[in-house]
Amino acid sequence: MDKNSATGLFLIAALLLVYLFFFSPKVEKEATSKPAATTAATTPAAAPAAVPALAAEAALDTTAGPVKDVVVSNENLDVTFSTRGGRVAAVRLRKYKTFSGKPLDLFDASSARMDTRFRTVDGKTIKFSDLVFQSVVVQGTGGESVATFTAPVAGGSVVQTYTLPKNSYELKYNLRLNGLERTVAQEPLTFTFVDRVRQTEQDLQQNRNHTTINHYLATGDQGSLTEASESPEEYKANGPVKWAAHKHDFFVAGLIADQQPFSGGAFNSAVNLADSSTIKTLSTTLTLPVTEVAQGRGQYRFFFGPNSYSLLKDVAPEFDRNVYLGWGLFRWVNLFVVLPVFHFLEQYISSYGIIILLLVVLIKLVTWPLTYKTYESQARMKVLKPEIDELKAKYGDDNTKVQQETMKLYQTFGVSPLAGCVPTLLTLPILFAMFQFFPNAIELRQQSFLWAKDLSSYDVFAKLPFYVKWYGDHISMFTLLMTASTLLMTWQSNQTNTAMQGPMKTYSYLMPIIFLFVLNSFAAGLTWYYFVSNVVTFAQQALTKAFVDDTKIRAQLDANKIKNKDKKPGGLQGRIAEAMKAAQEREAQAKRKQS
Repeated sequence: MDKNSATGLFLIAALLLVYLFFFSPKVEKEATSKPAATTAATTPAAAPAAVPALAAEAALDTTAGPVKDVVVSNENLDVTFSTRGGRVAAVRLRKYKTFSGKPLDLFDASSARMDTRFRTVDGKTIKFSDLVFQSVVVQGTGGESVATFTAPVAGGSVVQTYTLPKNSYELKYNLRLNGLERTVAQEPLTFTFVDRVRQTEQDLQQNRNHTTINHYLATGDQGSLTEASESPEEYKANGPVKWAAHKHDFFVAGLIADQQPFSGGAFNSAVNLADSSTIKTLSTTLTLPVTEVAQGRGQYRFFFGPNSYSLLKDVAPEFDRNVYLGWGLFRWVNLFVVLPVFHFLEQYISSYGIIILLLVVLIKLVTWPLTYKTYESQARMKVLKPEIDELKAKYGDDNTKVQQETMKLYQTFGVSPLAGCVPTLLTLPILFAMFQFFPNAIELRQQSFLWAKDLSSYDVFAKLPFYVKWYGDHISMFTLLMTASTLLMTWQSNQTNTAMQGPMKTYSYLMPIIFLFVLNSFAAGLTWYYFVSNVVTFAQQALTKAFVDDTKIRAQLDANKIKNKDKKPGGLQGRIAEAMKAAQEREAQAKRKQS
């Protein structure tokens, strides 16, 4: 590996580590200050009030009859309602299982609680959970199930109507207050949803770090609570809210306002590491305009389903943001390159491991011109190896002088030490895009390949009887293969190094070892992708070498030498040479003072 390749490797590794630990979505708080919203500071002491526990119910009016559960189903969902409050009590996703193979309940009566309340003109608070609703379920002409819940209140009634289409993950919701115009205070109703999220995936830490509350304001601003924080988080939106969603890693429980937006909202999350049954507690409070509800225009939709971009993009504006695909350019790469290719290939290929392999091949073919430029730059450096060896022999251990004379040599022969870095840096958007795609792609969830049971999580080739800090309690074979192939590639490159100096060779081997620890608990799809990428790179190098003629390159460099004979260094290369010369002069001056 020559110096410019090593520089490129170092820059890529540094940028990657910075991205992982500072710009990863797991630690980035998207909900920043907005014109229509304010962010409230949260302290641990305020957490119990922000995220209430599922406490015992208040006194219950049972005059409407005994409490019972009502279940409606379609091809995708089993939705359980309770006549106590007329609320959604449980949701089961029929086409999905947990990592352990159990039915996937998005939430149930023991883990979550929805409730709505309003105030009367005489100051009383009426909670739906204090009422028992009478229920009627009918089948519509289009195959939809319609469940209506009615409860008498103060001479009027509260009517909640839920409509579950035949093949959908959406549940339509209409709320009406009949005959209560003189009873209800002219202030918003309050809807609350407390959700104690349980583990459904193999990796508890990833499951927790990908669990949050996203929201979208009527002003067009979208935000979320910090995902990876283990401290209580709180966000208060004082302006209208179009939707709010509890994101459970690969699944979503959301509420959308179809007509008039919610007049405000508050969102909270808390983590109790001592409670292994709950990975995170989410709490959403939304205020519903009283005029809309009183006039029967309270039209809303629940979404209970998979966190799939192709599905979510049609639910509501920006609802697809629940699928985190990176930010800025990296998101665009995933949206317009990776996802379309993935969805095209999965129409013809059932194995996602093979799809990833073909994705690598396609990307390598598209970026081959950049790879060719990098290899050509390495070939130029290799051709100059005899001259550089002479410089090393002449100046011995004086590395500063060797580097300075090497830069002069490059200038003389018209070789840029950064020519091989730029093509490599241009491929960084794809590199970073993959880091976000594989851990968040539900397409890979529970898709097995070789020994990996789930390509969206780490593969466990062997389980360790102990935990290793920074590494884990398992051995990821895909990560080992990726590391071994990267080390082999580094060794092969170093055999033809031209300007690699002392410690630089050691650093080139250190980076793959670092990523052995960093990526051991990353998605198996990602490490399989990088292993295949390394193998394809070996093949590319072998093919590219056949098109690069060292004799022609030498002739071109000799021609450049004649052309640049009296030319002074300029541009970036000239500034580098001047900086190295100044460093050498300072070093010589310091030695004279010491003597």
